[in-house]
Amino acid sequence: MLPVHAQEGSISVSAQAAVVINADNGQVLYAKNAENQQAMASTTKIMTALLTLEEAAKENKIVTISEQVAAVEGSSMYLNAGDRLSLRDLAIGMLTVSGNDAAYGAAVAIGGSEEEFAKLMNARAKELGMEHTNFVTASGLDADAHYSTALDMAKLGAAAIENEDFLAICSKTQSTATFVNPPRTQSYSNHNKLLKLYQGCIGIKTGFTKKAGRCLVSAAERDGVRLVAVTLNAPDDWNDHIKLFDYGFSQLSSIRMDESNTTFTVDVVGGISDQIEVTGSDGGSVVVSAADKDKVERIVLLPNFTYAPFPQGTQLGKISYQLNGEEIGSVPLVTTTAVEQQTVEQGIFQKIGDFFRNLFG
Repeated sequence: MLPVHAQEGSISVSAQAAVVINADNGQVLYAKNAENQQAMASTTKIMTALLTLEEAAKENKIVTISEQVAAVEGSSMYLNAGDRLSLRDLAIGMLTVSGNDAAYGAAVAIGGSEEEFAKLMNARAKELGMEHTNFVTASGLDADAHYSTALDMAKLGAAAIENEDFLAICSKTQSTATFVNPPRTQSYSNHNKLLKLYQGCIGIKTGFTKKAGRCLVSAAERDGVRLVAVTLNAPDDWNDHIKLFDYGFSQLSSIRMDESNTTFTVDVVGGISDQIEVTGSDGGSVVVSAADKDKVERIVLLPNFTYAPFPQGTQLGKISYQLNGEEIGSVPLVTTTAVEQQTVEQGIFQKIGDFFRNLFG
């Protein structure tokens, strides 16, 4: 984790704990009590849905809803005993209407019990560096040993939106689940109002219990910069996140590394051609602090010559983007054609031709 650039006082938020990070590298841009352990309510379902979707990617099995699952209290996707639907559709219920029934049903289907599934949740938390988190429930319903921190939840949020299926669901204002039995489709509206309130918002998950208060993990993307913001126990969470994102985006700039129209020529030794053209590609973006944007250098690194033979697409160099002498991104420079090695006979005829050109030129 990179050093915190801004602490409490830079902006004012209602949350008891808050953080905003650069999702690409974990850099903390603002933090308020970000490592305080506290309840996180249904933002827990970020982990539950992520594990569910990862399991679904291997086998999107059909789950039969038991009476115990259908009777789970709290927010619900209104599953009935005997309903049959896939793991992915259960994830839809978690990430839209925060279905506790969906979370519990997936946990039992994957782990055999909620207790065993919690072990999977905690194992993944450890992998993600969530050092101050412990999961007990799959839904986020309060339990004494169920807690996290704003910073840990930001790490989880950043990892979750790397999953394409997760992002596809949490970024939509409405999603449709398909039930195998009884056969039907059901549309669910996303509880995350920030999707409509903030331009560039791409998710993630709301939460509320009396113990935790209003909790929100959200993500936004603008001009190649992706941020994750977290508030725990925040009476004014929507406005908190708008402030956090506005501040975060003001601190970062995106450098575009599009070299798709860039070409150079390199001399060739021992080939049937004397020169070869190399070209770049679209290398995406690299994010730096706004203060460092004008300090980024673009440096072309190519040899003066190269030896044949080599196939098309051979990398001969790169364009390096550097900040304070350190490379922060690069784009390969590759050959546009192949060059075959020159035979002895071809070399003799070329030398004779060169002699007469020089003699009469």
